[in-house]
Amino acid sequence: MSFVAAVQSGFRNYVNFMGRATRSEYWWWALFTLIIQIVTSGVGDGLGAVVSLVLLVPGIAVAIRRMHDTNHRGWWMLFPIVNFVFAVRASDAGENRFGPPPPPRSLS
Repeated sequence: MSFVAAVQSGFRNYVNFMGRATRSEYWWWALFTLIIQIVTSGVGDGLGAVVSLVLLVPGIAVAIRRMHDTNHRGWWMLFPIVNFVFAVRASDAGENRFGPPPPPRSLS
């Protein structure tokens, strides 16, 4: 999944806590939020706070879907070290209890 597709998916699935998110989708989203936070932190406190609130819910949603992709419950994202270990693991190749793997996305 490309950077742009991951960001679009993050906003398209804004409050979708079901299903699965690929490893690339999760890490591209993390990079996007890091870049946006850095850029808006220098602009002003008000803008940075608003951006943080806007990105909070989709960030939680993509993290929960990433946990689902490794066949773990979303609650594991509350434990940072465990969350990181699960986030870097490869996805389950087949269907797991959270559904089928996300379909491959084209680069177009």
